[in-house]
Amino acid sequence: MSLPAARGHRRQKGHPPVLSRFPGTARRAALTLTAAGLALTALPATAGASPGSAPLARYHHQHLTWKSCVLGPDDTTGKELEQAGARCADVTVPLDYSDPGGRTITVAISRIPATDTDRRVGPLLINGGGPGGESLGDAPWVRKAMKDVAARYDVVGVDPRFVGRSTPLDCRWPTGSAWRGAGEDRAGFDRMAAFSKDLARRCRTHAGDVLPHATTRNTARDMDVIRAALGERRISYLGYSYGSYLGEVYTTMFPGRTDRIVLDGVIDPARYGARLWLGVERANRQALKGWASWTAARDATYGLGRTRSEVLATVERIRRAAARAPLRLGEHRLDEHVMPIVALNGLSQDNDAAYGDFAQGVRDMLRASEGREVSPSAWLAGVLEFVLTGTDSPYGSAQAAIVCGDGAAPRDPEIYWRDVQRTRAQDPLFAPVTNNLNPCAFWDRPRERPTTIRDDLPALLVNATGDPRTDYDGAKTVRAMWPSSRLVTLHGADQHAVYGVYGAPCVDDAVNAYLATGRLPGRDIGCGPPAHD
Repeated sequence: MSLPAARGHRRQKGHPPVLSRFPGTARRAALTLTAAGLALTALPATAGASPGSAPLARYHHQHLTWKSCVLGPDDTTGKELEQAGARCADVTVPLDYSDPGGRTITVAISRIPATDTDRRVGPLLINGGGPGGESLGDAPWVRKAMKDVAARYDVVGVDPRFVGRSTPLDCRWPTGSAWRGAGEDRAGFDRMAAFSKDLARRCRTHAGDVLPHATTRNTARDMDVIRAALGERRISYLGYSYGSYLGEVYTTMFPGRTDRIVLDGVIDPARYGARLWLGVERANRQALKGWASWTAARDATYGLGRTRSEVLATVERIRRAAARAPLRLGEHRLDEHVMPIVALNGLSQDNDAAYGDFAQGVRDMLRASEGREVSPSAWLAGVLEFVLTGTDSPYGSAQAAIVCGDGAAPRDPEIYWRDVQRTRAQDPLFAPVTNNLNPCAFWDRPRERPTTIRDDLPALLVNATGDPRTDYDGAKTVRAMWPSSRLVTLHGADQHAVYGVYGAPCVDDAVNAYLATGRLPGRDIGCGPPAHD
């Protein structure tokens, strides 16, 4: 899932996926998802019309114009796609599926064609998470992860509606993330309520005409238009984090239109919604402890403490300092609301590079708390730019629009305040974030009612036991929901998104075997714990 936080380490080794989705370069975001089912729609029947139906015929039979993916001399994503043999196209879809003859928008896709045409399976569509994450550029690294089986697929990256190169949605926010900590007292909480209310107001002002149509259900409908426009009867799908929820929704809305489904970083649909952070505190505390142990073993490098307890005490000291007065980090100020977001952002990937980035960032925050002049590290500077400037306003805007549009949130701020107060003593770092309000508390009511995910979906599920974004309990719940599914578990890793990202041969081989044969494993698979250097 990608949880709605600041950006994290999505893809070390140049890999981009997440439950969060991590669009952009080294700084990426984290988030998750909700559930929708066929029978409970509030829209007319044409909104979920079957692929051959007349209202959507012109979209299903449209001609796609394939072109270079390179937009200019500085387009790194486009150049990577071109080197991998990809071409790009814009797919026209209705803005409003209840009015297919009305306004249209475009969804940008990339495609690396199959080379083994005699054994071609079909297209594999990719969603790397978010919501709000770009996936058009993911085809090259996914194809590499697929190894030999990639030759049998058209690997298709998709920027969902209102994301990346698709028709944009921008609320002109002063931030790339709607999520903040509640602060230390009622005054801080009230500041965040006012902040969230202002973000919702900006969206109504600058994007009110499209907000009702920024939903997971409409993204799933777009996927089916893409399927038809590609001339395919069925599609295979690889979804990470929030992308797992999108896969659950698509297969529910369009049964019989899917072939091989892989969901990595699995979201329990019952837990998807405006308060999707609830319940991840325990996994993040565990991930923080794992990082602290790693950092303590490198005290000579980072100077944060020689034992795990000392490192954790350093983090707590920084949290308290930021609560007393904002920390000066270059041109940015880190306060009680943002410091916990930085911590969450540093805990999505379990590898030396990600741990080192976070340790360096914590060292910078420690020095700032001691009154030193600090130029933040590249990782920390990227997170602060993401959270404290409008550079990534389109990402945060689309993310909030989808989460808030998928389901209604409690509207009374007192509900959130009580939850924050009830949990902060046990977890003063993470609970004031996971229990806090966000713009969804001030959003207009969704157009469609929540729906129910089917319970008979055959899929290969992948999750790490210590995933701090899409909690492992969610994967186990979905596995129990779907007796026809199988679960591949990476034990002992505090890792969000595994296949093709973490470098676990046991996991990668299991996924590739399924993609090659279409046969799920006979039983669930457990992959052994990793070893850090």
